[in-house]
Amino acid sequence: MPRAEFAFPGPLRDRLVAAILDGTKTSTTGLLVGYEHEGEPLPEVGSRSVVIDSQDRPVAVIEITGVRVVPLAQVDLAHVVDEGEGNTGVAEWRANHERFWHSEEMRAALDDPEFTVDDTTPTVLERFRLVTALRLAD
Repeated sequence: MPRAEFAFPGPLRDRLVAAILDGTKTSTTGLLVGYEHEGEPLPEVGSRSVVIDSQDRPVAVIEITGVRVVPLAQVDLAHVVDEGEGNTGVAEWRANHERFWHSEEMRAALDDPEFTVDDTTPTVLERFRLVTALRLAD
């Protein structure tokens, strides 16, 4: 089963994984350029993947329930709220995501030290449901 890795390992991934496990996170946003850079196809409705935590352990299985590609300027409030990160407006969400997308880690992952987003940047909006939480061995 394919892996679903949210953000990079560390505190942000830990928060996102916790939100998936508690049911508050049911959507996520990626950049089309990221899929293109990795040579990965876009997610498909009905596909399942294993959510990986910061320690590279499988912690959940999710199923894609919706996928759409829209310019960054068209990301809507319902999607923002369903990301489960506590953002109450699109502007706040965008500022937080731009900080991530403009980070050194993201620019390194894309092999583009000058990478930046704007209103026209294609985003991949995914909706998903938690199929099962996996027990971690102690």
